[in-house]
Amino acid sequence: MGADRVFAYGATAGLLGDLLLGDPRRGHPVAVFGRAAGAVERVLWRDHRGWGALHTALCAGGAVALGAVAARAVRPSPVATVLLTGAATWAVVGGTSLAREARAVGRALEAGDVEAARARLPHLCGRDPQALDADGIARAVVESVAENTSDAVVGALVWGAVAGVPGLVGFRAVNTLDAMVGHRSPRYRRYGWASARLDDVAGWPGARLTAALAAVAGGDPRGAVRAWRADAAKHPSPNAGPVEASFAGALGVRLGGTLSYGGRVEHRPVLNPTGRAVRVSDIERAVRLSRRVSWLALATCATAGLLRDPRTTSRDTGTTPGTTRPAPGSRPTAAGTRRAALGGRRTLLTLRRTKGRTS
Repeated sequence: MGADRVFAYGATAGLLGDLLLGDPRRGHPVAVFGRAAGAVERVLWRDHRGWGALHTALCAGGAVALGAVAARAVRPSPVATVLLTGAATWAVVGGTSLAREARAVGRALEAGDVEAARARLPHLCGRDPQALDADGIARAVVESVAENTSDAVVGALVWGAVAGVPGLVGFRAVNTLDAMVGHRSPRYRRYGWASARLDDVAGWPGARLTAALAAVAGGDPRGAVRAWRADAAKHPSPNAGPVEASFAGALGVRLGGTLSYGGRVEHRPVLNPTGRAVRVSDIERAVRLSRRVSWLALATCATAGLLRDPRTTSRDTGTTPGTTRPAPGSRPTAAGTRRAALGGRRTLLTLRRTKGRTS
């Protein structure tokens, strides 16, 4: 079984596992990684970019290495490899938790309990909930659902399709480090610089795929593309900008504007300024759009992998990898026959070695 088929089967199982089971209340692998990264930070912290880069390299590199070792250990068994890929996908994606928290805030707002909504909002984002009214909370939830669709689901699937289990766990490690130390506080302005920049690089392809799929799956594809092109670059984040702008256009709402993080007020540009203000009912619409985007991302990544699988291509063309069809009406020469025989033997040896590695 090829690596691309392994990812397609395993990622589908993992996304279904997240849909049915959600995240565990205790002992979540991402939480375990966070505690380990915190322990490393306590040893290494200096107000210096170099020490922060070392922290990022040790934590993210360690996660990738662990994923690579696990993948290598199960490689002889296709079933075990699919199971490992499924478990890794379930561990790193968080679409169900994202939807659950967003809906909890939405239910509180629908019941008119703004204080309960404020108490729940920190589960989704780091904004100061006391500075927000009901409409501001609803807008914050929609923006968080949009951004985390990329960070918590699509980005992981993209890197899983590229690099398998190491890609899945590596992306989640980088994203977690950015959440822990990548913000611009006095403590992390220098120390967290490397984590923030690495997260920008790792999140770039997933953010663009999320924005594109939101345009496809949303109610207003033209509006989503228009908002993405016009407003994404105005956002301070190179990855949140395209995603939030596309979601805003797809949902027909305005996002962005003034917000507060830990007492620090930011005046961000408005995304999709021709849209209407966010309403509480838009939270459910954003969650449903996030779900559609997540499954479309899985289909896109799995299909892209299968299309680049050389064995799939060879079956479609009726040729064996490394061989060519003779031209119609041509007669093989003796030298050509000998070359074809040697090529056939090499191909047979290659296929046997490949079968030994993947079965």
